[in-house]
Amino acid sequence: MNNYEQDFPILKQKVNDERLVYLDNAATSQKPRAVIAALTNYYYHDNANVHRGVHTLAERATEKFEEVRLKVKNFINAPSEREIIYTKGTTEGLNWVARSYGMSHLKQGDEIVISYMEHHSNLVPWQQLAQKTGAQLKYIELLADGRLDLESARQQITDKTAIVALTHVSNVLGVVNPIAQVANLAHSHGAIMVVDGAQSTPHMKIDVQSLGADFFAFSGHKMLAPTGIGILWGKSRYLNEMPPLEFGGEMIDWVQLQETTFKEIPWKFEGGTQNIAGVVGLGAAIDYLSQIGMEQIEAHEQALSAQALPALEQIKGLKIYGPLNPALRTGIISFNLDQLHPHDVATALDMEGVAVRAGHHCAQPLMKYLGVAAMARASFYLYNTEQDVEQLVKAIKATKEFFKNGTV
Repeated sequence: MNNYEQDFPILKQKVNDERLVYLDNAATSQKPRAVIAALTNYYYHDNANVHRGVHTLAERATEKFEEVRLKVKNFINAPSEREIIYTKGTTEGLNWVARSYGMSHLKQGDEIVISYMEHHSNLVPWQQLAQKTGAQLKYIELLADGRLDLESARQQITDKTAIVALTHVSNVLGVVNPIAQVANLAHSHGAIMVVDGAQSTPHMKIDVQSLGADFFAFSGHKMLAPTGIGILWGKSRYLNEMPPLEFGGEMIDWVQLQETTFKEIPWKFEGGTQNIAGVVGLGAAIDYLSQIGMEQIEAHEQALSAQALPALEQIKGLKIYGPLNPALRTGIISFNLDQLHPHDVATALDMEGVAVRAGHHCAQPLMKYLGVAAMARASFYLYNTEQDVEQLVKAIKATKEFFKNGTV
């Protein structure tokens, strides 16, 4: 791939007098000049509320706002742009499915099936739904290398199962789950398939139809767009029957003194003033990613993982979580070093200019399942380079030496 690092102004700085290597992309990505320019242009020239005015600025803002819906539809191969709902992010999208679809469809004795690798955003909403409806929350086991155990999935998903909700890519283990296979299994038992696409959509080509998903949620800020903007895609037949969760302006059709009718999808879910600038930024991010090509981005990250994994394996006392075969994972590598606390490791790496994440990564049940309290996590994106991998490995070795002998 080309050196896309040049498109990201924030990367051209030093941290603690060292070249910045940003490897916290699973938490949030950096923003290219094209996205920053789109935001600036919107505020300079088109800032107005959408759907509410007939003046020129309002019409331009509305046109841009709705154009992005079509871009998203094409980006994930959804059947219709009317199925694209703007949210704050993955968390809100998954909560909406649980609260709107779940509360209106589930009853006592039904089952909700998830896995042990889920982010809290794809765990807590189902936990809450189970408590409120009397449904049972069940978990799919993992294989020794962190991949989903399909035999366990076959055992857990039954004719009582109403919802199966899985992450497409684990934010800790980096594994890519076989969503299409699980979706077929779920559908054969009459259940719907909900997919957390937060860690997959920025890094690989998404086709919600071939995945067999019924709902698919993702965030803009992990794929070069601003924070506070995300997408919930759902099949029309489910969205049409789901009640809205927020009531007020813009999502109504007609309000009378004692009753109200609501707009059609997607607008019935988009009450109040939306994050218009965030939508514009998401559109610019999709343009940028599409110009590069999602297949190229996925291949680039796998190449970086293929470089990093063997080098990290050679560091005595370093444990990597998830499969060691780069073909079975994305550019997320979680690890622990000797008996050091991950926060100490991350702080030491920061002194070497390397930004990683440390903690339980909003996956406490997974941490307990794996028998650890926390991990450090490095995660690659399209602007990372072979030099970044080399600096990461060098920084980990320096960290180990420092905590062992007090010198680097």
